[in-house]
Amino acid sequence: MKTINEHIKKNEWKHFYLLYGEEAYLRHQYRDKLQHAICPEADDMNISRFEGKGISTVEVSDLADTLPFFSERRLIIIEESGWFKHGTDGFEERMKQFPDTTYLIFVESEVDKRNRLFKLVKDAGYAAEMKLPKDKELLSWIALQCKGEGKQISASAAQYLLEQNGVSMYLLQMELEKVFSYTIGQDQITLEAVREICSTQAENQMFDMLDAIGNQDREKALTLYHDLLALREPAMRILFLLTRQINILLQVSELVRLNTDSTGIASRAGIPPFTVGKYKSQIRHFSYERLLGMLEECQEVEAGIKRGRYQDIIGVELLITGFSARSTK
Repeated sequence: MKTINEHIKKNEWKHFYLLYGEEAYLRHQYRDKLQHAICPEADDMNISRFEGKGISTVEVSDLADTLPFFSERRLIIIEESGWFKHGTDGFEERMKQFPDTTYLIFVESEVDKRNRLFKLVKDAGYAAEMKLPKDKELLSWIALQCKGEGKQISASAAQYLLEQNGVSMYLLQMELEKVFSYTIGQDQITLEAVREICSTQAENQMFDMLDAIGNQDREKALTLYHDLLALREPAMRILFLLTRQINILLQVSELVRLNTDSTGIASRAGIPPFTVGKYKSQIRHFSYERLLGMLEECQEVEAGIKRGRYQDIIGVELLITGFSARSTK
C-alpha cells in the first residue's frame, strides 16, 4: 500500500495493478485511489469496468488495444474474475502487447501465486495484498478517521467500536458514520456516545432472533432480520452479531456442562452477569453440535459474500431461513 501511495504521489504508474486479499475495504479503497489518479476525469469513454466470472478475455484485449479517446490513458478495471485462481486462455500473453496508453487494475479476493497471470502482474506491474489489519492498526485508523472529521475519540470508545464490529473495516466505517452524525457539534467522542448509537437494538434483537430460530419460527426470524435492515443495519454487521451470539451460546453450553457457576460463565464467556440466565435459557433450544454447525455455516456464508458468490443481504437471509426451517436438536 505504501508503494501505491508513492506511485500516486509521484504520478509514476505501473501498467498493471493487482489488489488482492481478505480486506475488501482496502481493496476497494485503493482501486478508487488508483482510478482517480490514473484517470482523474469522470471519463466514461476511457474507463471500462468488468466484474464477475465469465468475462471475455477477447473483449478486454480488444478494448485494451484501443487508443484512448482525447486522453493520455485508457483504464480497465477487472474485479473478481477468477483469472488469478483458475487461469485464462492465454490472456497474460496478450497483455505483453498492450499499448503504453493502457492500464489495468485487477481486484480479486482470492489468488493462486503460482498462477501465470499473477506472476506476470507481479513482475511487470505491482501486486498488493490487502491483509486484515491488526487491532493496533485498526485503532490507529479509527483515530485517524475521527481526526478527519475534526473529532477526538477516547481509547475506550475506539476499543468498544472494534469489539462490536470485529476486524471488518466496512462495518467500522459504517458505524463511524453513524457516530459522526450523532455527535454533530461535538469534538469529543465518548464511550457513552458510542454505546448509545452503535446497534444496541441489533444486539438485543439477536436474542429474539435466536429464540425464533430455536422455535423454528421462520416468519418471526425473518421479520426481525428485515426490521434491522429497515433500521439501516448492514447485512454484514447482522451476520457478525449473529455469529458472535452463536459463539457465546457455544461457550455457555460448554460451561454449563462443566457445572460452572453464573459468575464463572459471565467471566469466561465475556458477557454481562445479568445476561447469563437468558443465555442458559436459550441454549435449551440447541444441541452443542447444532450450534457448532451453525457457526460453521455463518463462516461459510461470510466467506462466500466476500468472494462475490452472492449478495450480502440475500446470503444472510438464506442463512437465517435455513437455520429456522429445520430441527435444531
